[in-house]
Amino acid sequence: MTGRNRVKVGMIFDIKRFAVHDGPGIRTTVFLKGCPLRCLWCHNPEGISRRPQLVFTPQRCIGCGRCLDLCPQGVHSFVDNRHLIEWERCLGCGICVEECYSEALRIAGREVSVEEVMDEVLSDRPFYETSGGGMTLSGGEPLAQPRFALALLQAAKGEGIHTALDTSGFAPWEHLEELLPYTDLVLYDLKHMDDGRHMALTGVSNGQILENLRRLDGVGKRIWVRIPLVPGYNDEDSNYHALGRFLSDLKNVEKIQILTYHKLAESKYESIGQRYPLKGLEPPAKEWAESRKRILLDYGLSQTVIE
Repeated sequence: MTGRNRVKVGMIFDIKRFAVHDGPGIRTTVFLKGCPLRCLWCHNPEGISRRPQLVFTPQRCIGCGRCLDLCPQGVHSFVDNRHLIEWERCLGCGICVEECYSEALRIAGREVSVEEVMDEVLSDRPFYETSGGGMTLSGGEPLAQPRFALALLQAAKGEGIHTALDTSGFAPWEHLEELLPYTDLVLYDLKHMDDGRHMALTGVSNGQILENLRRLDGVGKRIWVRIPLVPGYNDEDSNYHALGRFLSDLKNVEKIQILTYHKLAESKYESIGQRYPLKGLEPPAKEWAESRKRILLDYGLSQTVIE
């Protein structure tokens, strides 16, 4: 395969149609696999690794035992009528998935071409046109596959489709800059303003993230900032005052979304054989979320909403 053809193929783990939380209007969100961050509250853990992964939904398993016969690594077993998987030995080859009649087993991660993705995206064009929607690239982290992300955005803009990029901003500026001519809106995540806390919560520094956001604002790109609200981790007054000071200096932030923590991802971790880091953590009270919003409003950030 030539280098030219390779950029036309990438790894995704989902395509979500009729998405209404990933930018304006009705959208198709394409989830690219691979992310350099390790956020404790990640709600798409199956999107972190770049390689295909086995996903197991035990409620669907009928105990037929076909996976035991087929798996070349022998990772499946049944003990006391419970289906167990030795996750550390699984190669994600997908052989067991092909014969799983009940669809208890599936693979998160498949290599697709730009054309395959666009076939699905374009099938909902009438909904984009009536709602002001379009295509959003999410993940994972789309900038972890910059050439494929660029090819997807170019293809969408070539079809007149509105485009949005959902990113953590943790990537070389050159990767982000190359995508901007084909990106109508950037959904930009801010996890924590303190670099030490950011490192503890996500595994990476926030220096590049903040600098990229400043540069993004400087070139006049439309931006929606998204702030996860995770009780006990990034909801302290000092962080929200720091957010207020930083964001009030930017000129092109159209919306600030406070995204309240939820527990929906807990079962996802179990389905890929991982421990959920925040097990037992409860979502924030509505009043507490409102108090975080008020801090940002006090900095003149009237575009702040809770979602």
